[in-house]
Amino acid sequence: MSRIESGRMSLKNEEFAFRDFLEQINVMINGQCEDKGLDFECQIVGQTSDYYVGDDMKLKQVLINILGNSVKFTEAPGTVTFAVEQLQRFEGMCTLQFTMADTGVGMDADYLPKIFEAFTQEDDTSTSSYGGSGLGMAITKNIVDMMNGDIRVESEKGVGTTFVVTVTLKASARSTQGEGPQMLPADLRALVVDDDAVACEHAVLVLGDIGISAESCTHATEALDRIRTCCDRGEPIDLVLTDYRMPDIDGIQLTRDIKRIGGEGVKVLMLTGYSFDDVTDEALQAGADALMNKPLFTDTLLRELRALFVAAPLAGAADTADTADGPSAGDEAEDAGEQGATAGEQLAPEIADGIYEEGSLAGRRILLAEDIQINADIMIDLLDMEDIQAEHGENGQIVVDMFAASAPDYYDAVLMDVRMPVMDGLTAASTIRKLDRPDAKTVPIIALTANAFDEDVQRSLQAGMDAHLSKPVEPDRLYGTLAKLIARREQR
Repeated sequence: MSRIESGRMSLKNEEFAFRDFLEQINVMINGQCEDKGLDFECQIVGQTSDYYVGDDMKLKQVLINILGNSVKFTEAPGTVTFAVEQLQRFEGMCTLQFTMADTGVGMDADYLPKIFEAFTQEDDTSTSSYGGSGLGMAITKNIVDMMNGDIRVESEKGVGTTFVVTVTLKASARSTQGEGPQMLPADLRALVVDDDAVACEHAVLVLGDIGISAESCTHATEALDRIRTCCDRGEPIDLVLTDYRMPDIDGIQLTRDIKRIGGEGVKVLMLTGYSFDDVTDEALQAGADALMNKPLFTDTLLRELRALFVAAPLAGAADTADTADGPSAGDEAEDAGEQGATAGEQLAPEIADGIYEEGSLAGRRILLAEDIQINADIMIDLLDMEDIQAEHGENGQIVVDMFAASAPDYYDAVLMDVRMPVMDGLTAASTIRKLDRPDAKTVPIIALTANAFDEDVQRSLQAGMDAHLSKPVEPDRLYGTLAKLIARREQR
């Protein structure tokens, strides 16, 4: 912690996509909750911006540290919740509030004033490690202070704990808001169905950002009545966004009922906080046209709606195409191929069109070079979601040694962080390429870096790497890049 206290640790001041930021956190924490049989909920309260400017990596580490402790000290059947709210935007600055709550063991009131002190822990067997994982609560508070923020905690023994982190970030002029109306049919009629009123409000706001006026219902029966009424009036609903899990009538049954009442012209977009692997087959068989993760973001929703409605009929018209090809994975891959590599997703040109077939990477073995443990945990979780085995080295020298000691063709690919102690990623990649063994020349090596400038891409490729991904890594881009490079290697 001395680096922070002495002022030698500085904050980055870079633009980042808020959707990617939250997705990285959700992937990791949701996986941990699933392993323990806990419910995990992520909510966006009100309206947030698409992009902010600040140190997303350190902020992410703070939130993951707190949420990780929530998971650690909560037992099944328990709940961990993560809520995000933009409190204000004024003179180019935004105040964000992150609320993390759990139904875990809780802490005694007399311990709370000491929780942010260095090297202190509650003298209790159930909470003795609280703050001992990840950054630690003392370092967490110092980073929040550096961001002109505040961190508060409330807890009750045997009931649970709530942390509230407030930070100030610079506003970004970049936005995807307002891109929708000219790209979608006019006068789309939309309905949001979710038993969570906060989630309903957020979805209505996101739809409004892209020019779609929407109503909302918190009960499936109310939604069905509304759909029937609109059909009877000759003003059918064109789009329904429904939560997957709801009491009484869940999203699966609601989708069947919607299709029965409104026909195939009513597009149903299923929203879920679960892994697509757990719900895709059931949702598509029920008639859902696409799946999306919660919480919603403007850019991803806009992409799905373009796939559903551009050159597709509205409700009441005859269907001309089947858009339910999985959770719109093919459409997303097509968009990525048309756009090529963006500033946040720089790849070697021949890799950018890679389309990933779900499950095709199962059983593959990846060597990961990453010196920051939290970043490594996130990447390992992303790989594990597709049953990809990962072996981790914390610096370039260790990774070179691991590769050199392995059997030929043991690793299918290497994910190489560029900035590491002892030996950096560029040197490590170059060293691997020079090893006297055939697979050293052919194993795919992918650079991972926070930079997305052309010169960084070129430096990576000149060091012998095959592709370049910017952090935070988008899961689909990661899987597609791995699939393309591994397939290309095996075809040689």
